[in-house]
Amino acid sequence: MSHQNQINAADVSKGQCIVLICPHSSYRLGPYLKSAEDLGIHVLVVSQGEHSLVSAIASGIHVDFSDQDRAFKKIISAIESRNVIAVLGIDDMTVELAARLSVSQGLVHNDVRASVFTRRKDLARGVLKGSAVSIPEFSVVRLADLARNPVSPVAYPCVIKPVSLSGSRGVICVNDNNELAIACKTIQGILENETLSDEEKDTVLIEQYIPGYEFAFEGMLHKGELQCLALFDKPDLMQGPYFEETYYITPSRLSDDLQLKIKDTVLQACQVYGLKEGPIHAEVRIDKGEVWFMEMASRTIGGQCAQLLQYATGKSLEGMVIQNALGKKISIAENTQAAGVLMIPITERGLLRRVEGILEASKMQYIEDIEISISEGYELEPLPTGYSYLGFIFSRAPTPSLAEQALRNAHKKLKIITSPVLFCTQRQ
Repeated sequence: MSHQNQINAADVSKGQCIVLICPHSSYRLGPYLKSAEDLGIHVLVVSQGEHSLVSAIASGIHVDFSDQDRAFKKIISAIESRNVIAVLGIDDMTVELAARLSVSQGLVHNDVRASVFTRRKDLARGVLKGSAVSIPEFSVVRLADLARNPVSPVAYPCVIKPVSLSGSRGVICVNDNNELAIACKTIQGILENETLSDEEKDTVLIEQYIPGYEFAFEGMLHKGELQCLALFDKPDLMQGPYFEETYYITPSRLSDDLQLKIKDTVLQACQVYGLKEGPIHAEVRIDKGEVWFMEMASRTIGGQCAQLLQYATGKSLEGMVIQNALGKKISIAENTQAAGVLMIPITERGLLRRVEGILEASKMQYIEDIEISISEGYELEPLPTGYSYLGFIFSRAPTPSLAEQALRNAHKKLKIITSPVLFCTQRQ
């Protein structure tokens, strides 16, 4: 840290403070703390897990996210004597609570209802219906009723999905009543152990399957204006039955006209939701030149993929989020280099023994880094029930095509060694 940002605990406690609400195991906590430290701002970490943060720059409190009202009151009590200048929720579970707290403190915020739309797929579809935004035909159905009588209200092929999960968990494409019945049982098994309301556990969205390639839009809102931070190609055609994320490549190879259509579509959706401030991560599909809006979260891209933004823009995504929350203009230089990430897929269930070939893969041209996220001895479980990636491969190259090919070449060098799951094991 530079000398001008070196501050002691007494100085920090009297100075500015950001409230950061996040899961205790979040990949993003460290980068957010580092960005705040660089700005000389104290961080109060609010999490479901206890934090022992021995630092002049951060402290922590524990709340129960399943009881939002109680969590809200506890946080309000904790910040009474602090100079809070921003409240940030960094995942789907926390954005609504962050919006409520921001409203209560008179800080820059999104409407609470808008934050709910970004977390509830059924409510989002409902508010977009009738707008200029192209969305799939859909129906909201009680899961218990559908399991008893598995007949889709939407023509096959269609997609069934839980309304409050992310990362493609429980998202299944089905082609007939039999496949729908199996999907219902799978989703019921996933939801029964989730910390969700009874309504969320018994509500699913069934929607028209939209063919075509998928793209991810990473943006930042400030006073209703939308800035594109990156547009990602997803070069693998995601046709189902499951929709695992794999390759993200930026800058996009789409035409300028289609890129502008995507930005306009995302902005229209933001306006319908009522979103005006902060990061957004949206997913769209393009079929026959038409942009179809799939979903949007009022947070940044998930997991370790934020590193991809730093490779592409030269700036920390977490730092940009904090600066935007403080009302500071975000400026990024035009991409001079392409970047890509492969979220290493888990293709079969088993106990991870080891991953071979990492050193060889990491030495390949244009490969920037390889991270294995799951420890040896832990259980691997693929979609639609799994919720983790094996790890991440990052690349930087002169062109998007070279960045993509480098990832594919490196992935071929990896050999995942597993053993069968013979008894109940720990999950990471």
